[in-house]
Amino acid sequence: MDTEVERVVRRWEQLPLERALAAYPAVRELVQDIADETADATGLGRQVVPDHGPGVVMDQLRVMFFDRREAGLAEEDLLGRVTALRRSLP
Repeated sequence: MDTEVERVVRRWEQLPLERALAAYPAVRELVQDIADETADATGLGRQVVPDHGPGVVMDQLRVMFFDRREAGLAEEDLLGRVTALRRSLP
């Protein structure tokens, strides 16, 4: 799974700014979904992940992935979503 996240990060870094901005809402949605799933599984209240823009969103993805793993959640379905995100990047 770490490999797939890093593939998304590398692809993101290659995107011209206008394409990254167009894809940004989908990335933010995945980051927030992961945060919500992790909060639900750990019994912590859901919180909105701060929107710091496209320059930071990949770091947020890495952190949310790490938090999800630490919570002991299965990674199989997340792998598919991360792969789909990578493939959807323009």
